[in-house]
Parts: sequence; C-alpha cells; structure tokens
Amino acid sequence: MSKKLEKNGLWESSRMMLPQHREALQHLRSDKAAPANRPTAEDIGIMRDYVLLPLMHGMIKRKAAQIERSAETLRQLYSRAAHALAAQILADISETKTKMMHRSIQMFEEEKNDRAIHYRYVCRGHEDALIIAKDYMRAEMSVRTARYIDHFVASMYKKGDEHKT
Repeated sequence: MSKKLEKNGLWESSRMMLPQHREALQHLRSDKAAPANRPTAEDIGIMRDYVLLPLMHGMIKRKAAQIERSAETLRQLYSRAAHALAAQILADISETKTKMMHRSIQMFEEEKNDRAIHYRYVCRGHEDALIIAKDYMRAEMSVRTARYIDHFVASMYKKGDEHKT
C-alpha cells in the first residue's frame, strides 16, 4: 500500500459504522449514562398504590375509632370488621413497598395543597413528577374501599360455607 493512501485518511473515511455502534461510542465519549427506563403502566399503578393505600389505612383506622366511641348497638362487630380491613390494607402496603424496591422505584412527597399532592419519583434512573388530584384520590379510595369490603364479605361467606360441611 502506498504512503499516500495511508496518510491521507482515505482508509479512515471509508469505514462503515452501524448506527448502534455510533450511539454506543458517543455515550462512552460523553460519559453519559444510558437512557433511563421509563416507568410502565404497572409501575405507575404501584406508585398510585403507594400513595393511596396509606391514606385508606388511616381513614379506616379513624372510622374504627369513631365506631368504638359510638353508642351503636353493633359497634363491636363494625369495629372488628374495620380493623380486619385495616390489617388487609396494611399487608397490601407492605407488598407495594416490596414491589417498589424490586422495581427500583423511589418516591418523595414534594407538596400538598387543596387540589393535589405532588410527588417526585425515580424509576430505574428515570426521574419525573407524579401529581394526584384530591378529587381523584377521594373517588379512587371510595372504589377501592368498596372492593376491600366486597372481598372481606366474600371471604366471610366462604368461611361460613366451610364450617357447614
């Protein structure tokens, strides 16, 4: 090969590079981290659970305390049912925290106002904000509480059927 061909960069300019290799090389040169994984719909659902379940637990515990102080004839039954619901919600809170840890999700409350709660989250390196409106929270907590009650009542009927046989 002639020196002219080697020194003038003809060989260098005729190399072919795949786009993936070019991107990888650019990332190495700029010392930037690879693009972060954006949260999935399931990740967002877990984050909502992380926010809503503790609020639901507090609400149920407050209602149980009100019932215990009331003059209601069936207060003991209502109180025990409320405490059973609170125990199930507490178990779900623990499960949600475990899921967040396994999925590398962290949440930080930033601001509360009359209309919404603002959170900052980091999900596998991707950082963003999650804003939950108070109206949405009330409606969602009502729906979820109804589901917990339905599940609780269904489990009570199931236990009753097992004792009959």
